[in-house]
Amino acid sequence: MRNHLLLDADDTLWENNIYFEQAIHDFITFLNHSRLTHEEVRLVIDEAERLMGYGSANFTKSLVETYRRLAETEVSEADIQQVRRFGEDIRAQPLQLLAGVRETLEYLAPRHDLILLTKGDAEEQQLKVERSGIESYFRQVMIVPEKDVATYRRLVDELQVAPQETWMVGNSPRSDINPALAAGLHAVFIPHPQTWRLEHEEVQQVEDGRLLTLSTFADLRTYF
Repeated sequence: MRNHLLLDADDTLWENNIYFEQAIHDFITFLNHSRLTHEEVRLVIDEAERLMGYGSANFTKSLVETYRRLAETEVSEADIQQVRRFGEDIRAQPLQLLAGVRETLEYLAPRHDLILLTKGDAEEQQLKVERSGIESYFRQVMIVPEKDVATYRRLVDELQVAPQETWMVGNSPRSDINPALAAGLHAVFIPHPQTWRLEHEEVQQVEDGRLLTLSTFADLRTYF
């Protein structure tokens, strides 16, 4: 049966959060706080990220805000510029497809309706799509500000697809799996070891076969 596969991008098709984690590590090392542990500083960054939103530009603002809040010495412009570089360098990182992605898309594209569904800053996400070299496998690329239940229900209407024939494929319980299931879609959960902390949630358990958990993206070829 031909299905509609909505495919997440960051940390499902290509590496993403590893670059943010490296920037956070470099930032905390630079801050070198005398009292706060790595985890305590990280919690302040998490709080700032919740307020700032998605994308490397907002992440950079989160680091600057955290530095201003936690610095134990007078904050200089040189310090702020260094903190900004930690975030800005993320855009310069090479776009690295995850193992088996291209081959799996080549297999799936003739068999199913593929739609790339990603959230975040529209300009930044579109640039990633263009750099990826895999845009041609998708009928459509959709960039949304948020992935929640309302988003999935709206997309079902816009795309005119049947929920029982539509699968959301991704690594994030909070954005890809749980809201898709709540909207009546099927979901394929492919965990990534570096999924962004703010995307962590317990995966909703369903008894009707609408949830599939796989180890790798390439495993999609076995089921679809």
